[in-house]
Amino acid sequence: MVLKLYNTRTRTKEEFTPLSSDNVRMYVCGPTVYDYAHIGNARPIIIFDVLFRLLRHVYGDDHVTYARNITDVDDKINTRAAEQYPDMALNEAIRKVTEGTAAQFHADVAALGCLPPTHEPRATETIAEMIALIEKLIERGHAYAADGHVLFEVSSMSDYGQLARRSLEEMRAGARVEVAPYKRDAMDFVLWKPSSEEEPGWDSPWGRGRPGWHIECSAMSAKFLGETFDIHGGGVDLVFPHHENEVAQSRCAHGTEIMANVWMHNGFLQVEGQKMSKSLGNFVTINELLTGWKGYAWPGEALRFNMLRTQYRQPIDWTFDALDETHKTLWDWYGALGDVQPADAPPAAFVEALCDDLNTPQAIAELHKLYAAKDYAGLLAALRLAGFSGRREALARQTVGEGDDAALALDADTVETLIAARIAARKAKNWAEADRIRDELVAMGIVLMDAKDPETGEIVTTWEVAR
Repeated sequence: MVLKLYNTRTRTKEEFTPLSSDNVRMYVCGPTVYDYAHIGNARPIIIFDVLFRLLRHVYGDDHVTYARNITDVDDKINTRAAEQYPDMALNEAIRKVTEGTAAQFHADVAALGCLPPTHEPRATETIAEMIALIEKLIERGHAYAADGHVLFEVSSMSDYGQLARRSLEEMRAGARVEVAPYKRDAMDFVLWKPSSEEEPGWDSPWGRGRPGWHIECSAMSAKFLGETFDIHGGGVDLVFPHHENEVAQSRCAHGTEIMANVWMHNGFLQVEGQKMSKSLGNFVTINELLTGWKGYAWPGEALRFNMLRTQYRQPIDWTFDALDETHKTLWDWYGALGDVQPADAPPAAFVEALCDDLNTPQAIAELHKLYAAKDYAGLLAALRLAGFSGRREALARQTVGEGDDAALALDADTVETLIAARIAARKAKNWAEADRIRDELVAMGIVLMDAKDPETGEIVTTWEVAR
């Protein structure tokens, strides 16, 4: 089976050939842990988790290395720490912010069904490697120290802008920033900058300071994957300047033709037809979706599936209606699976769809076919490959809020179907199944009330949303 991936570097979909099939290496830009991760951050996490699983399926679990970093030194973190803990020493406040948000990030992505990466380096744990990389760039004539800063000299690299397909002249013309007096050129970017006593900092040949954003990923990827590796992923918003600058730093420091062989970028996400923004009131975090959005605390598997309905390179519109439809689809599928055991291997058509540049819409179409054909063993095997459990208890969702919001969120058809199944189980004296369904409804936030019909003597069940 041939794996093809769209390569931003070449602007073509190519047959993927790893540098070494014994160790396929992938790096993905992770979160800057100054706040809870939003749903836009979830998209690359889910997308590249599917790719990680697919690579393991193709090459073997022990032959794939996945590194995803955590940025825990950043000016946004400094600002957030000062805002949240104004009476605390800044360094202590920074640790408190990053430890808390990193822990929440791990809990949130685990709920989305994502495997932990092989390596998850933190910027603060890779400072020595960053300093060594900067020293190499200075030695090779690609960087210079000025006024406590170290900057990459963009004009020293003849093909800078190759990834973003922008010429240096275009980038200079488009730059609308005030040029710092210590820069030789407006496009030169910071590798190291000085820190005040109140800011986090490390000793270096250029004085006490901290790294620039771009150098962090170059150092961490090289430490865990080598000077060149197979795949580098992230959001399309990172192509320039972050990934362009990563390429420049890494190639110039190591003297290599490439940094990563394949560059993959997922498209933008909007919410309910609009760009996600706090000012528009549609900014939503992963944690908010898991604990309460549009009247529901949504199960992570529904969030994951909804994200995969759109091919990763295309923009996605995150809506309540689509999420609700997604949940109902999975509910039907998981209900049909029962106690079935997965097939020995996922169906070829499903794997072929994923191998076609992660064509998840086509892969989902194959899942629908398997369900319609009642090939439940094949359906479960395919779901498991894509990171889904196939267990209905994983789809339990609870109503949140009060009044109209809770009533609007309630999936009445699902509740009535479950109640009918419970009644049938009771009539068949299958008490274990009846209790299981009751527990499932309770997990959804439903209160059941059984009463005997005075005319027929049969038990009638009514229900309401727990308050």
